[in-house]
Amino acid sequence: MRVAVVQSDIVWEDPQSNYVALRPWLSAAAAADARLVVLPEMFATGFSMRTERTAERAGGPTTAFLRDSARQHGFWLAGSVALRSDEDGRPRNSLLLAGPEGELHRYDKIHASAFGGEQDHFGCGRTFTTVDVEGVRVTLFVCYDLRFADEFWATAESTDCYLVVASWPTTRLAHWTTLLTARAIENQAYVVGSNRVGVGGGDDFSGGSMVVGPWGEILATAHGGPTMLLADVDPQQVRELRQRLPVLAERRYPAPQVAP
Repeated sequence: MRVAVVQSDIVWEDPQSNYVALRPWLSAAAAADARLVVLPEMFATGFSMRTERTAERAGGPTTAFLRDSARQHGFWLAGSVALRSDEDGRPRNSLLLAGPEGELHRYDKIHASAFGGEQDHFGCGRTFTTVDVEGVRVTLFVCYDLRFADEFWATAESTDCYLVVASWPTTRLAHWTTLLTARAIENQAYVVGSNRVGVGGGDDFSGGSMVVGPWGEILATAHGGPTMLLADVDPQQVRELRQRLPVLAERRYPAPQVAP
């Protein structure tokens, strides 16, 4: 399955401008025969803490953009959006995966970072989401989740490919690229990371979007400006590697308890 990663700049808190800017990239992905297209975290607004301005209801305009674009081009399209929640009054950072036949899957980001004040503005999800995308088992994560290896371990046996969408700043870019590679190696799975570029909310972003293979090999990467990456994901390679080097079968997870 061919995957396209769109590494875009984001007009701050301006969804309509971002929809317009993304449409040529989506057309280019379709022309390249991509079956799964991945956008950065909060691709329509930037990762703003002003959720009173950016949060949408379920089924709102950004959801509609994803669903309509997926139908139009006949591919799967992933991107995150702040969705309002009645549970605790705080929206969720929701990664949506829209399919070509109107399918819509949702993952709510599990980990909110106190470092940037995210936990004061966003609630957290509690469940994982894995979707069969044309024979590839795809598990969804968002940005800060990448730092928590145990979440990836918990889903590894049912995953061929992880998607991680992000607004990961340049100051910590080495963490981003290292962790993407580590998650691929330790779980023997593909990892697709889409990060934004540009400036927003006082931070600078320089991309570093990547597609990493199950051996940890870098299949595609880019830094600097807006671009699109293409790479092919083959679940058979995941199965063969796991049979040849049965790390998952030998993993003791959850970890044994330390004796007092």
